[in-house]
Amino acid sequence: MAIQNRNVGRDRGLTMRMVLTGFLLALTYVALFGLLLFTGMPIMFVLIMGVGMVFFQYFFSDRLVLATTRAKIVTEQENPKLHSVIEKLALKADIPKPKRIALMDIEAPNAFATGRSPKQATIAVTTGLLNRLTDDELEAVLGHELAHVKNRDVAVMTWASLIVVIAGFLMQMMFWMSLFGGFGGGSRRGGGNMMAMMMMAYVGVIIIYFVSQLLTMALSRYREYVADRDGAIISGNPGALASALQKISGQIAMIPEKDLRQVEHANAFFIIPALQGKSIASMMSSHPSTEERVRRLMEMQREHWHLLR
Repeated sequence: MAIQNRNVGRDRGLTMRMVLTGFLLALTYVALFGLLLFTGMPIMFVLIMGVGMVFFQYFFSDRLVLATTRAKIVTEQENPKLHSVIEKLALKADIPKPKRIALMDIEAPNAFATGRSPKQATIAVTTGLLNRLTDDELEAVLGHELAHVKNRDVAVMTWASLIVVIAGFLMQMMFWMSLFGGFGGGSRRGGGNMMAMMMMAYVGVIIIYFVSQLLTMALSRYREYVADRDGAIISGNPGALASALQKISGQIAMIPEKDLRQVEHANAFFIIPALQGKSIASMMSSHPSTEERVRRLMEMQREHWHLLR
């Protein structure tokens, strides 16, 4: 069954959490620009710099990720099975077949999707994924990645992270200003007032940066849940996706961290993070826990398997 049946496995609570997160992100934009108005800093300069960085990421992230992971584009002649499976699933999802299909020659089983739109999408898988998953599990993983493409998650998360980029840029700029006396100047009283105002703004920017980072990571985790759900509908097999997630997570845990460094720049794109950072709080992770994802998929399998077949 194609992805058009949007009611299968629908989670209204998850939808509401995404809407709330988007609303809170919008409030951080208001707070940040209010802070810029308060301090008299050049809003247009900061905005142009932030949009410029995100614009570059939006249009060139796919090429950068392929380059940093050393993924090689494979033609239909070089890997007909992979192309055939992706083409079949793309037809089910009612999207064009991804423009580029790539292979990463590493043992860690994983996959990612990138590209600013379905017409410009790239799907990449590792040799470890092809070697370790069954055909049903591979289809389920590719269905998950195509769900990201259909839902335009790369574009959504790129623009959602604009506030993080702008706030991070401001943090660096204000840090260097503080080092070189940019917070003071003028008469002692005027300089003191200016310095106090700029220090307040600096603290405010730091708070906005970390709050917006938390919200962006929360939105990313919610999008993963949606891609799991929609990917299961595309492949018609939630249980296979649950099995694949468990297998990938277990295999990654056994691979030395030094061998995963090749793909660390694509960590947020992967179906399971290659470098999971166990010491980092779960709220700072771009992905939900594998256990919770598996639980949701198995519940979907039990409740809706007859609708998916």
